[in-house]
Amino acid sequence: MRKRAAVLCGAAVVLAAGLTAAPAEAGSPRAAKTPHTARPVWKECGTDDYPTLQCASVEAPLDHTDPAGRKITLALSRVPHTAERYQGPLLVNPGGPGGSGLTLAGFVAAALPKRVAAQYDVIGFDPRGVGASEPALDCAPGHFGPVRPDPVPTSPEVERANLARVRSFAAACGREHADLLPYIDTDSTVRDLDVIRRALGAEKLNYFGFSYGTYLGAVYAKLFPERVRRLVLDSVVDPTGVWYDANLDQDHAFNDRHRAFMAWVAEHDRAYGLGTDPEKVEATWYAMRAALKRDPAGGKVGAAELEDTYLPGGYYDGYWPYLAEAFSAYVNGRDAEPLIEAYENFGAGDAAAGNGYSVYTAVQCRDAAWPRDWRQWRKDTWEVYERAPFLAWNNAWYNAPCAFWPTGSLRPERVRNDELPPVLLFQATHDAATPYQGGVTVHRLLARSSLVVESGGGNHGVTLSGNACLDRHLTAYLADGTVPRGGGGEADAVCAALPAPEPLTSKAAPTSSRGSTLHGLLGFRS
Repeated sequence: MRKRAAVLCGAAVVLAAGLTAAPAEAGSPRAAKTPHTARPVWKECGTDDYPTLQCASVEAPLDHTDPAGRKITLALSRVPHTAERYQGPLLVNPGGPGGSGLTLAGFVAAALPKRVAAQYDVIGFDPRGVGASEPALDCAPGHFGPVRPDPVPTSPEVERANLARVRSFAAACGREHADLLPYIDTDSTVRDLDVIRRALGAEKLNYFGFSYGTYLGAVYAKLFPERVRRLVLDSVVDPTGVWYDANLDQDHAFNDRHRAFMAWVAEHDRAYGLGTDPEKVEATWYAMRAALKRDPAGGKVGAAELEDTYLPGGYYDGYWPYLAEAFSAYVNGRDAEPLIEAYENFGAGDAAAGNGYSVYTAVQCRDAAWPRDWRQWRKDTWEVYERAPFLAWNNAWYNAPCAFWPTGSLRPERVRNDELPPVLLFQATHDAATPYQGGVTVHRLLARSSLVVESGGGNHGVTLSGNACLDRHLTAYLADGTVPRGGGGEADAVCAALPAPEPLTSKAAPTSSRGSTLHGLLGFRS
């Protein structure tokens, strides 16, 4: 589900339609061994924030084992290079699965130093099934409409209600998209990347992925190592845990980040009046949850919706002041309006949410085997809940359609690779969505990679967010391929985390920052 924090993001854009294909091109000798791919015809689709954006599309096989068969359309965006030195296309992906990357191209081109961005065609794309790509999936519009059952199944009736919801969603996907589901997966999307490369006339690909986009990049590198020129992976998925184990690991990490938020609220008791003891602040938050379970705020913010609202704070601490104000207003002033506003900004699905969640489940459920016996999910989730209650059951139900998915599963690619040029990895030590060990694991699996660690950082997606130390390494790599080479530890370079945010000092509308803009584009549940 790709939610947007609209109150903080000044760069929300809508890209123009009119996506077309063009005559075929000869391609390189290597690409000529595969079917010719039509060059995209670029049309202006700029916005106030990104006026030089262009849009186009390419066709790809629905089934890559049948390249002459049914075709799908992949939507592209581009900020074209302007420098005399041209280093080729730089594909960017925000993660997901299910995230639209069209606007991200504009952001990346604007956030990089001009002298570096000008050397690349920065290319965004909507992966198969997503957004402006056709056909797009939307299995059950309104699936996350309020008020949902309490995620924590404290009675058989609550568990049955939640099971009915996820079974219904899986059945709807099978009913609405039976012809597409066998081909909505990471492997197919990775092969689409190579279709895009050929369409752009590039011998090799530069790629910059966040979150799930790091897994796309790692699998592309495994399947097409000779076609990789530059590869940047920010907030790295552990490929050894896709996807059931990865979600259990997330539960613990998000609980830790939620407790870090509670500690931050306690540090700022003068602003929020919720006490100076983090444990008591946390107990107050769970008391608020219990009250909303009994009486949802505004008829729309119950226990499930409260968890949805506070989950984004685990992705980006720039949201903490807004979440803390809503928490304080509800507890201390019996004022639910700020909480309802926070839900609408952070927790409620936007217009793309149904599509994003449909692709998320389609990819995750198809990519790898999931337990088909609900008793296994119940056992594992209760065990996690005992130690990490914040997200355990909410996350379980979010992924539970995979227990009832109408297609079979594939076997994940092994991404170990010693054939690549230098690769650059970025990882925060307290990232919840892609815990730190993922970066360390991929650093070990990709033989010539370099790992840059943001020490003490807890945000998900750390480059191009205001940390000058991280961005120096990114810029050097994209400029001329330079990577840090450390001596002996897990990291090749270490950067200090940015300071924690401060409470809001006025009720005025906040100004947008690069970090909040990026995190609005990356979305949540990545």
